[in-house]
Amino acid sequence: MTVEISTYESKFQDAVVDLWKTCNLITPQNDPVEDIRKKTSFQPELFFVGLLEGKVIGSIMVGYEGHRGWMNYMAVNPKYQRQGYGRKLVQKAIAELKKIGCVKINLQVRRSNTSVIDFYKHLGFQEDDVISLGMRLN
Repeated sequence: MTVEISTYESKFQDAVVDLWKTCNLITPQNDPVEDIRKKTSFQPELFFVGLLEGKVIGSIMVGYEGHRGWMNYMAVNPKYQRQGYGRKLVQKAIAELKKIGCVKINLQVRRSNTSVIDFYKHLGFQEDDVISLGMRLN
């Protein structure tokens, strides 16, 4: 089956939240509905879902701030993993970022999530010699 990659629409919200829960992407400090609301108010054209026969099986949230691109919430339902759907979502993100002039993409993966790290390395991503720092503002 061929995955269709579509720009996110509000009708996909419940399915996307369920996907993120299934893929363990939601943490106590993340409200997925609020994250979707914020994304759809800023660069909504960079939020994609993967559809199989109209059913949401994947997602990727992309951003660009003029210097680097970022990928977040990249998920594929475990039933459909290892079939190339994640690769297609990432390729879509890369293509869209290139169109707007992006020359570098960053993403963060929990160090304990070794299978996802291996996935990105297989796609050509490399570990940068940087330390990721963060500050919660809420």
